[in-house]
Amino acid sequence: MVYKSEGYKEPAKAVGNVAELFAGVGGFRIGLARAGWKTTFSNQWEPATKVQHASDVYVARFGDEGHSNEDIANVESLPRNIDLLVGGFPCQDYSVAKTLSAAKGLKGKKGVLWWEILRLVQGQKPKFIFLENVDRLLKSPSNQRGRDFAVMLKTLGDEGYTIEWRVVNAAEYGFPQRRIRVFIVATRKKKRTEQKSPETIISKAGILARALPIQKLSYELQEINLEEEADWISSHFNKGGSKSPFLTAGYYADGIAYTVKSEAKYSNTTMVLGDVLLPDSQVPEEYWVEEKRLKEWKYLKGAKSIERTHQGSGVTYNYAEGKMAFPDLLTNPSRTILTAEGGTTPSRFKHIIQTKNGYRRLMPIELERLNGFPDNWTQIDSSGKTVADSKRAFFMGNALVVGAIEKVGKVIANEIREP
Repeated sequence: MVYKSEGYKEPAKAVGNVAELFAGVGGFRIGLARAGWKTTFSNQWEPATKVQHASDVYVARFGDEGHSNEDIANVESLPRNIDLLVGGFPCQDYSVAKTLSAAKGLKGKKGVLWWEILRLVQGQKPKFIFLENVDRLLKSPSNQRGRDFAVMLKTLGDEGYTIEWRVVNAAEYGFPQRRIRVFIVATRKKKRTEQKSPETIISKAGILARALPIQKLSYELQEINLEEEADWISSHFNKGGSKSPFLTAGYYADGIAYTVKSEAKYSNTTMVLGDVLLPDSQVPEEYWVEEKRLKEWKYLKGAKSIERTHQGSGVTYNYAEGKMAFPDLLTNPSRTILTAEGGTTPSRFKHIIQTKNGYRRLMPIELERLNGFPDNWTQIDSSGKTVADSKRAFFMGNALVVGAIEKVGKVIANEIREP
């Protein structure tokens, strides 16, 4: 298959207006534009850095009209005509990169941004909300499995919304990356609506089920009572529980969450890592791995057990790692891109592939393709300067699969057109 990058253009006749929070380099905006939506407000702010790299790339691509590069806590309100609020809110506190014992959840430094999202929702009450996060969100924090998500469902539901969620593996829907994320779609309640059963909504009638079809539901539907106040839920929900009650799919309405395991209806056409590669002739020398460094790469990718000592207690323990593919297979969808993908240093988590000319790392343009961005989307910032390859890789580790966003955006667009 010859990869052809799809470009970006604003919809000629927009179905509705979007506010994009935690915008990054614009993944939501690209996918939603392809689905007919116009983004009229965006916010991107990275508190840990002086130079606002992602915002600079965003402005380079979309212009600065309607764009805010400030702490979300300083955004007083959304514009009045917003139909759809979206955001891939920061996931550092829920990320699998942290051990379970270190997962702080909503109490973490960036986790409290949920309350900023809720504040903006309360002021505007958009018709739809579409959020994305790592699937660990359903399990955090480690001492109250699922509490964070329960608080989110409860507080958003109290604002007059029904809520769907689904853990989505993009590769199961034909995309060339095994990126697993939880999608959350909230719909503002209408006064007169046809009542469907939670199982019907989760399996076929809901927005997520129509956008990303389910083959079947596994196990019986479970009910989780969230009728208590949010502060009680925060203090008591699943205290001491070893597992989160939230499964891979679900629906929330009127104080009750319904949840079940789901299996994706696989796409008939699947792209793989090999489909997005540039010809070897276009790959710079620094991306090729020297023969003398292959041993180090192989060691880092291999299974191992390392003796470590806990800094606080002094207790010695064995840290085990399983074997990873070396090289990454070109005939499968890629592993998830991580923010540490860039740089020449050998790493367990970076992709390394083998072609007829040897072993090499992935180029920024190939990482963009794995997420469905147009080619060289992140190459230039708003001042016209070339963005470092390591920073471009970081952007893609934080990004989302644009095509999956487009699929959900199209179904929400149909809800707007045909209420």
